[in-house]
Amino acid sequence: MFDLFLLFITVFVYTVTRIRHKSKKRVNLPPGPPGWPVVGNLFQFARSGKQFFEYVDEMKKTYGPILTLKMGIRTMIIISDANLAHQALIERGAQFATRPVETPTRKIFSSSDITVHSAMYGPVWRSLRRNMVQNVLSSNRLKEFASVRRSAVDKLVERIKSEAEEHGGLVWVLRNARFAAFCILLDMCFGVEMDEESIEKMDRMMTEILIAVDPRIHDYLPILTPFHSKERKLALELRRKLVEFVIEFIKKRRSKIQNPNETASSFAYLDTLFNLRIDGRETTPSDEDLVTLCSEFLNAGTDTTGTAIEWGIAQLITNPKIQSRLYDEIKSTVGDRTVDEKDLDSMVFLQAFVKEILRKHPPTYFTLTHGVTEPTTLSGYDIPVGANVEFYLPGMSEDPNIWSKPDKFDPDRFITGGEDADLTGVAGVKMMPFGIGRRICPGLGMAIVHVELMMARMVQEFEWSTNPTESGVDFSGKLVFAVVMKNPLRAMVKARV
Repeated sequence: MFDLFLLFITVFVYTVTRIRHKSKKRVNLPPGPPGWPVVGNLFQFARSGKQFFEYVDEMKKTYGPILTLKMGIRTMIIISDANLAHQALIERGAQFATRPVETPTRKIFSSSDITVHSAMYGPVWRSLRRNMVQNVLSSNRLKEFASVRRSAVDKLVERIKSEAEEHGGLVWVLRNARFAAFCILLDMCFGVEMDEESIEKMDRMMTEILIAVDPRIHDYLPILTPFHSKERKLALELRRKLVEFVIEFIKKRRSKIQNPNETASSFAYLDTLFNLRIDGRETTPSDEDLVTLCSEFLNAGTDTTGTAIEWGIAQLITNPKIQSRLYDEIKSTVGDRTVDEKDLDSMVFLQAFVKEILRKHPPTYFTLTHGVTEPTTLSGYDIPVGANVEFYLPGMSEDPNIWSKPDKFDPDRFITGGEDADLTGVAGVKMMPFGIGRRICPGLGMAIVHVELMMARMVQEFEWSTNPTESGVDFSGKLVFAVVMKNPLRAMVKARV
């Protein structure tokens, strides 16, 4: 039934628009699978039964490291080659630093152009990013939040102990790890106390919003939008509820910093936004803009950190020798006292272990979508304005021409194996889990600290092993905002004496 409906829509739209298509100037796009008029490759992808990253991985074997997929109105140019990524994002960074225009569904997440992650390349984006980096994510500023991280990780350890006691030693890894990461970011963002119920409610509401704005077929074929009006109404209602809920915490923070009789924590990201002048505008961000900026700050660092921890624990369970070696390094560094953030710089194997997690299990299979500011070329092919330029990360981090035995999880490749990778991509691209170039994730340094600290404490406090009801660890992944384990990891823990 769906096939017949899609065929009808295809014929109808093609008939209406064929004159316009004929008048367009022909461009030399990268190769890709032939598709149907108007719908392009949407039909083939839907019929493949694969996840999108699996479909891309299959296509690149046929069409090479730069290919084109036509997905309805979207032209997607997918790059999976490290040298091409360096050319685009480092050597010609300004040309590839913008974003494609957002669809109406995606626009629900924000009421204006006041966002960091999706703002078009220009003065607004520069103002917002500069404010975030200089005032919140600089190395000096991050040190001021050390007590916040220590408190959240202490609570993580206690949550794991409590859950293990209630369930015979079994704990859900991702749920606990992402809750700890979310708590850290909440404190950094709002600087006000929240009870656990409020924390869980905010997390749930933001997750619902992300699900609601996940691309649907009408994002690729706008003609189908009228058939999805209920979905849009639902997404708008979710956004309204989120705004109402978050604004209460914004008001609390504003009151604390304006009222000398109230005690406020020393600093929060929100403080930098209240009176921020963006691109010389006369007005400061509205309360709804503040909700958007705070939401993206929280979303960007929660799932990515949580999933890195889940994959890391999965690898420790599968590789007990690596787990023992990591514990031995922690023990030899700190003795019987609790790991502190200042100890991380001395733990060479821990650093290599985390880097190998990011290589083997990048937080996402694709960077946030790039666009070009003007028509350009790459590898001899045209890259038109409006095209979605996607960078497929496993194509680089699993490239046998770059890595020795890329399928093997081996932290020693970064210590004794002579392999290394500059995560910023400036010195060359081998892996880019946080993106590279002008749109590189501004929270890269913070994310590394969070993952290293949480992994160190979790290994120091517990010995991790397989759930006895399961035969082993399933390393299949799926893309849900970040790359999570297809079957969430429930592990057995034993407190270390």
